[in-house]
Amino acid sequence: MTPAAAGVAKAAGPLSFPVFRALWIATVVSNVGTWMHDVGAGWLMTSLSPSPLLVAMVQAVTTLPMFLLALPSGALADILDRRRMLLAAQLLGLTAAAVLAVLTWQGLTTPYVLLAATFVLGIAAALSAPVFQAIVPELVDTKTLPEAVALNSLGVNISRAIGPALGGVIVALAGTPAVFALNALSVVAVLFVLLRWQRPATAHALPPEHFFGALKAGYRYARHAPALRLVLIRAVGFFVFGSALWAMLPLVARRGLGLDAAGYGALLGCMGAGAVIGALLLKRLRKRVAANTISIGATVLFALATLSLALAGSAVFAGAVMLVAGLAWIGMLTSLNVAAQMASPGWVKARALAFYLLVFQGAMTGGSVLWGALAARTDVATALTLAGIGQGAALLLAIFWRLPSGGAVDLAPSNHWAEPVVAVPPAGDRGPVLIEIEYRVDPARAPEFIAALRRFSTVRRRDGAIRWDVWEDAAEPGRVTEGFVVESWLEHQRQHARVTHADRIDQETLNAFHIGDTPPVVRHLLRPA
Repeated sequence: MTPAAAGVAKAAGPLSFPVFRALWIATVVSNVGTWMHDVGAGWLMTSLSPSPLLVAMVQAVTTLPMFLLALPSGALADILDRRRMLLAAQLLGLTAAAVLAVLTWQGLTTPYVLLAATFVLGIAAALSAPVFQAIVPELVDTKTLPEAVALNSLGVNISRAIGPALGGVIVALAGTPAVFALNALSVVAVLFVLLRWQRPATAHALPPEHFFGALKAGYRYARHAPALRLVLIRAVGFFVFGSALWAMLPLVARRGLGLDAAGYGALLGCMGAGAVIGALLLKRLRKRVAANTISIGATVLFALATLSLALAGSAVFAGAVMLVAGLAWIGMLTSLNVAAQMASPGWVKARALAFYLLVFQGAMTGGSVLWGALAARTDVATALTLAGIGQGAALLLAIFWRLPSGGAVDLAPSNHWAEPVVAVPPAGDRGPVLIEIEYRVDPARAPEFIAALRRFSTVRRRDGAIRWDVWEDAAEPGRVTEGFVVESWLEHQRQHARVTHADRIDQETLNAFHIGDTPPVVRHLLRPA
């Protein structure tokens, strides 16, 4: 249990943890402001420019900063104070929203000013998102973490149900400057909670990673962690095609259905309402239905909703379609978010979640531009139809990359590695370091052992190895040596801190092959100075 969760072991759920509850409520308020901005920005762009590409670019510049900055933000969140980083990001968002409100009120907002301001707001969101997701395990205990992740998604969709409809009404009554000003005010709630949060100081035995080293370590983890890689592949398959509905909706509302800003907001509100219904159903559904099955059903529903929106001839029908789309969206989003959280240990959690957000927003950005360009060359209905068909085809990914179900793998540090035996402790920057582990196995079982060892190589690479191999003694069958190289002695010390309880179980499986009265021999070899 984390320090923030101490003393609340008997908590009924994540909202019983005071800091999580306060931050959850504040982010719902802030997200309402964000959705109001999205409605105002999308609607204002349809007034400033008739180009479908520029309208779709509003969605693209909202998500592009996440694609560009999610990974650097995740690396910073794993090496800096997360509370201070969140405060800085929220202040940036407050400033951008306030400046846009003033410029729009003065009539100085052009299509490119609107895109630029929305881009800066996207930067603030990109700096915040990995940190917000990474601090959740600090605010609740392990048992309630999946429910907390789902509750965060529910909060996003509660705001989606309220924000667009409210934004549309405010645009209709007071104009877009009022929406942008209220978005700025909504950030104050999050700032207030963050200023009052006394985050416990974390003691580290090792010095913090450098920025570029942290980036490399995060990349290695994402590349060599099969559970996280699975989530990323599934995210690409869903969000590239799912982005079409978001990007084309302003055009469907204004040109296809002849709605005003309030009507457009109501359509987004229908999607948010569907997501809230879906989130409430998911809590029970996850106990009975496998996560992969939920993801398949969600994809089918969202594909049908995208195809149906292309044929929508009335606002009532479009509202029903968006209700179904919201239910499907929350089903897929929660399934992927929970899987990404469970696939990453604490030392790299912000970076792992940043990779997920990078793929998510990159797919949304690229997809928005793709479907906007396609609609400009053909029409909106064609773009939506092709996106719906593509999403149906992406269901094949669920056959080969199945989302995991059941209990979470224990990724807490196990500290089961013995301290290295050295004559004199090397300097931290001394390297590279070659670690050799010598096993003695029954020659008849050597092929089986080597196959198991090769599967285990991903753990070494994931935690810092830049090279890995296995060798068998030609003169003594059954004498097998595993060797892996890390960049420095300090990086190898970090490996010791990164191994998990799940790794310990796998290591014990390997050690069961070892014969002899003594454990496998471990050697640490340094390149001569």
